[in-house]
Parts: sequence; structure tokens; C-alpha cells
Amino acid sequence: AVLVSLCPVLVPAPFVALTPAITPLLAFIMFTMGVTLTVGDFARIARRPLPVLAGVALHYLVMPLAAWAIAHLLGMPPMLATGMVLVGCVSSGTASNVMIYLSRGDLALSVSISTLSPPVGIVATPL
Repeated sequence: AVLVSLCPVLVPAPFVALTPAITPLLAFIMFTMGVTLTVGDFARIARRPLPVLAGVALHYLVMPLAAWAIAHLLGMPPMLATGMVLVGCVSSGTASNVMIYLSRGDLALSVSISTLSPPVGIVATPL
């Protein structure tokens, strides 16, 4: 999968035509993840909201701190370090949900965190 991911980076021209399809494909992937869930899955999440709240909070604490640490360990200039921290704040949504699904993890928890992270990001990212 990693090698296949490098193909568009190394030879971008053939993949440019796929650009308009990215958003619909991501929406389709999220839809198919959601179809596998039941109302009971979300009822369980509603009864125990602490893991969701912890996941969202850790997303905006651990990821930016890890990005900052990596940027400083690599000796990046301040502008690139700032970019790394901002990328660390970006929601990970679709990819994380697919990985959770493939590993048979708690998909309802992952989808709940992915759903709550973007609105929280409006407030948390500038901080």
C-alpha cells in the first residue's frame, strides 16, 4: 500500500484526471463505513462518551505535540515547523476509519471521533 501511494508522487500526470473524483470517493468510503454500523453501536457510544471525548482531546494534544517534536528533532526552520504542527491538527477521518474497519476495531468510536474532531478543530486549532 505504501509503494502504491508513492506512484502519484513519483509520476503525477496519470493521476491528475482522478482529482475530481477524490471528494465523491471519500464520501463513498465514509458511507460504506457508516452502513456497517447499527443504532446499537452509537447507543453504546452515547452511554460511554468518555472514550470519544478522550480521543478528540488527545487528537488536538498529542498530534500537534508529536509534530512539533519531530520538526525540532529534524531541525526544521520555523516556517516548516509551524506547517508540521498545523498538519498535526488536521482531522484524520477517512483513513483512520478504514484502518479501524480493516483491523476489526471499534468503528463506532472511530467514526464518532472523526465526526466530532472537525467542529472542535475550529476552536482548538487556533489555540
